Amino acid sequence: MNRAAAESAQSGTLLRVNVFSVSSNLPLLVGLERGIFAGRDLKIELQYTPNSDQQREGLAAGRFEIAHAGIDNAVAMVESAKEDVVIVMGGDSGMNEFMVRSEIASFADIRGKLLAVDAPATSYALVAKKILKNNGLIEGRDYTVKAVGGTQPRAAAMASTPELAAGMVNPPFSFTIRDQGLKSFGRVGDLVGPYQATSAYVMRKWGRENAFVLESYIAAYIEAVRYAMNPANRAEMVDLLAARFKLESAIAERTYGALMTPGFGMAADARLDMAGFRNVLAIRAEIEGMGGTVPAPDKYLDLSYYERAVQKLS
Repeated sequence: MNRAAAESAQSGTLLRVNVFSVSSNLPLLVGLERGIFAGRDLKIELQYTPNSDQQREGLAAGRFEIAHAGIDNAVAMVESAKEDVVIVMGGDSGMNEFMVRSEIASFADIRGKLLAVDAPATSYALVAKKILKNNGLIEGRDYTVKAVGGTQPRAAAMASTPELAAGMVNPPFSFTIRDQGLKSFGRVGDLVGPYQATSAYVMRKWGRENAFVLESYIAAYIEAVRYAMNPANRAEMVDLLAARFKLESAIAERTYGALMTPGFGMAADARLDMAGFRNVLAIRAEIEGMGGTVPAPDKYLDLSYYERAVQKLS
């Protein structure tokens, strides 16, 4: 079943799900393609956001019910926008690498240049700032941040704009821009430690009022993760990635390989990495302030929906 047919064949409760156009959406694509969401009486309307600012604003305004993005975006909604948001599920580590243009031979070469980011004060921008701080570079003093959008437009901008010296990029774009001369200074996990990236979050009130639907969605998502991570389905998943992102088969293979890399790609059953989340909070506290203290993770989490979803599967 092709993508359009899969989406039109759905029936049931409508859920609008907002995401970035990245390879970690593979479970969502599988769930649509294989009818996994429809099997739990859910109709998924998949929306793509150009940047995290619009995603956070859209969730708060009720333009969709569920967001999948870097977990720090949910923290930012609570701390900066004072929105009652709750994280309900993990996803993956983000598979980000600190990518630079070919002429950049060391971190010192970034001095006086631009760092490409999605939004200046959230998620992977904070990781990039932490990496640069660890290497002696401070925003405003040594480099300037420029917002250019999510991973796909960010990668394209870095490849075409010499002034954009560095930025965080994940598959498949971290592979495709290598063909355009860019290179990696390392993976996030190697540069700053464990990191919880893509997660699902909702408005707390909506979650309370729609608990059964949310649990059904999470259960279907976990089913799709299990299908995507099954080695027997590798060829099908590579073909799906190639079709969705218009990739050559070799790049689609490398992208799927990254998604399957333990500690780097997708988490089994979309579990939340608590050590990775604590590191996210520590990085935000260090880079953005937050009173200088690292808040407790529980402030932002309600994993009871996830736990009940797992029970549905067993």
